[in-house]
Amino acid sequence: MAGDAARWDTIYSRADAAEATEPAAVLRENAHLLPAQGRALDLACGRGGNALFLAARGLDTSAWDISAVVIGALAEHARRAGLPLEARVRDVVAEPPAPGSFDVIVVSRFLDRSIAPAIAAALRPGGLLFYQTFIAEAASGAGPRNPAYRLGRNELLRLFPALHVLVYREEGRTGDLSQGLRDEALLVAQAPA
Repeated sequence: MAGDAARWDTIYSRADAAEATEPAAVLRENAHLLPAQGRALDLACGRGGNALFLAARGLDTSAWDISAVVIGALAEHARRAGLPLEARVRDVVAEPPAPGSFDVIVVSRFLDRSIAPAIAAALRPGGLLFYQTFIAEAASGAGPRNPAYRLGRNELLRLFPALHVLVYREEGRTGDLSQGLRDEALLVAQAPA
C-alpha cells in the first residue's frame, strides 16, 4: 500500500488540497441521529470535514487516512480550532477498526468492499454508520473513473445486511437530473442493540 500512500500524499501536497472540507451530506443532513457522546471514526478521512464536524459536536473522534500529508494538515487544523481529534496515518484496508470499538463510523467517498464486514463489526451495539460514496449510475462525470470504485444499484444496502437501515438515498438518473442527490448513494444504518 506504499504506492497508494505516495499517490495520495502527492494529491494532498497541492496548494489547498489538504484544507479541511465541509462534512458529507449524509452526516450534515442526518446529524440529528448522532449520539450526544461516544467514540466516532472518520474512516479514510481525506481532508477531515467529517472528523472536524464530529469533534465539534463533542464526540471523541478519530480520523484515519493513508496519507501522512493530509493527516498532518488535519491535525494542525484541529489544533488551531481547539478540537480534540486524534488524526492517525493508517491503511484502513490492511488495518480496519477493531470489533465493537466505535459508536459512530463515517465513510465518505471511499469504497473497498472487502472491509465492509469489519466496518459493521466495529460498531458498538446501537452504533451508527454514515456512508456516502459514488454510484455507477451517475448523472455527471463526478467521481472516480474506475468502475471498481462505484457502487451498483442498491449495493450499499447489500454491503451492510446486518444493520438496520434508518436512511437510504440513491436517485441515479431517475427524474429531473438537475435536482436531488446525483452521482452518489447515502446510507445511515444502525447496529443491533
